[in-house]
Amino acid sequence: MSKPDIDIGRPSKAFVPRRRLLLLMAVVGFVGLAGILTLRAPAGPALESPPKSFVLNDAPKPVPEVQFTDGEGRPRTLADFRGKIVLLNVWATWCLPCRKEMPTLDRLDAALGGHDFEVVALSIDRQGAEAVKTFYAEVGVQRLAVYVDTSGQALSALAALGLPTTILIDAEGRELGRLMGPAEWDAPDMVAFLKSIIEREGERTAVPENKEDAL
Repeated sequence: MSKPDIDIGRPSKAFVPRRRLLLLMAVVGFVGLAGILTLRAPAGPALESPPKSFVLNDAPKPVPEVQFTDGEGRPRTLADFRGKIVLLNVWATWCLPCRKEMPTLDRLDAALGGHDFEVVALSIDRQGAEAVKTFYAEVGVQRLAVYVDTSGQALSALAALGLPTTILIDAEGRELGRLMGPAEWDAPDMVAFLKSIIEREGERTAVPENKEDAL
């Protein structure tokens, strides 16, 4: 009796499921490894969602070097605050919404202000620093420094369409976003959002202490 012909060019039916099983195991192993690498990858601080009224830029924008003076009449510019996150609030004592929100900005600076963050309240009062100091004393502002632009040129330079206008500036002096109109700056969602910005920027600009940390 002659032996049946064997087609060695095609796998047997018994071999096909085994090959598929091995392929499936390889895929599962690859997916598992990718998951482990993802879990081990360092993640930056999560960015809280901004309040609806706060509009973030798609990319940081340059900020003009507006000139103003401090409470002692000394010339200042935004460059003086490089290295920290700045919340620049352009306002005036005759602006009723500005007057209402100023205590909340003071409390915000008390909560987050320091080496990495500062609220810079820039008044455009023509009466100068004395008008601001009087108002601060009336409403109990304790932390905010006095900054004044009596020329009012900061409005046009910063493309501020009205008062108050608040601009969030990163440590490199670039605009991250802005808010038009008043806000409750010490509200929990606002504080959480700004805190996440501070943490993210701090991570981005962190400098390794030694070469081993940079590897």
